[in-house]
Amino acid sequence: MAPPRRQREGVIKPSTPFFRLLVDEDGLTDALLAFVSDPRATRNDLPVIQDLHDLAPGMVPVLEAMVLDGVEERGDVADYVHAALFGVTPAVEES
Repeated sequence: MAPPRRQREGVIKPSTPFFRLLVDEDGLTDALLAFVSDPRATRNDLPVIQDLHDLAPGMVPVLEAMVLDGVEERGDVADYVHAALFGVTPAVEES
C-alpha cells in the first residue's frame, strides 16, 4: 500500500518530475487583479476562481483577504502570484 500523500498547502505540486503545470503568470495576474478589484459578489463566479478552487484552493482565501484589504495595485497581485507559483525568495541585502 502506498504511503498517503502529504497535504501541501492546497497547491498541486507533483512529487515526481513527470508532470509540469504551465501557468501564464501575466494572464493569471490580470485575471486575479480583476477578481480583487471587483466589488460585486459575482466575482466568485469567474472561471479563474473556479479553476483555483480545483487546482490551488489555498490561494482563494488569500485573494478574498485582498478584496477585504482593498488591494487595487497590479504589483501587489503580481507579487502574490509570483510567490504562489515559485515560492518566496529571501531579500538580497544591499552593501
